[in-house]
Amino acid sequence: MPLKEHIRELRNRLIVCAVAVLAGAVGGWFLYDPVMAAVQQPMFEISAQQGRQAEINFGSVGSPFDLKIQISIFLGILISSPIWIYQVWAFITPGLKTKERRYTLGFMLAAVPLFLLGIYFGWLVLPEIVKVLTMFTPAGGSNIILATDYLTFVMRMLLSLGVAFLTPVVLVGINFAGLLSGRRIVKSWRIIVFVVCVVAAMAAPGPDAMSMFLLAGPLLFLFFVAVGVCLVNDKRRERRQAAREADIAKTAGRATPLEELGGSAES
Repeated sequence: MPLKEHIRELRNRLIVCAVAVLAGAVGGWFLYDPVMAAVQQPMFEISAQQGRQAEINFGSVGSPFDLKIQISIFLGILISSPIWIYQVWAFITPGLKTKERRYTLGFMLAAVPLFLLGIYFGWLVLPEIVKVLTMFTPAGGSNIILATDYLTFVMRMLLSLGVAFLTPVVLVGINFAGLLSGRRIVKSWRIIVFVVCVVAAMAAPGPDAMSMFLLAGPLLFLFFVAVGVCLVNDKRRERRQAAREADIAKTAGRATPLEELGGSAES
């Protein structure tokens, strides 16, 4: 298509994305009260269990309304993520070959559920993260946190875990692009296991080791599945390269038709 048609298609897809986010934000507006009740629950538990003042503070007259708008938009982005991710894929895919299109479709179908699964795990461990971080408050202190700061912390934590669950997809994509071999990934498995276990120990919903393993298990499982896919792809690439080199060697060792004609003429 000419450049003008590409720009028109991009505009149409951006409009679809904006409408999807807006519709999700409308749903997020009605989900605001239960979401805020769940988000503030860790602070209520700290006050009840530890006898320390812990609450979310709205520092201005308009901050409650601003916070509701921000949470609604954030929920709208999450709710509409399958739609706008598909729109991005649909805009890019016409310029890809059939094989590349299948790869990108597979990555998209794997990335969306994993990202939402990471968000869900972040939601589950949010109370424990808040409790662990506020444990360092000295005796006699209180935790009166600005609502905007608390919301920023919650969104960053949820997005961080969502991105963490996308790491296996990123590793496989880099491996398929030929930038990183599966063997190099395997060499760093000890560091990966250590980091995942430390994060799981901090975020575990209980003090026992089983809670830590239940949290670290899915991340480690996804990581080793990605490693297995990368190793299989490495072997397939090596076989293809060996076959290509064999064909080149066979072609180089075979006489061309002109050489065969010249040899027969001399004889």
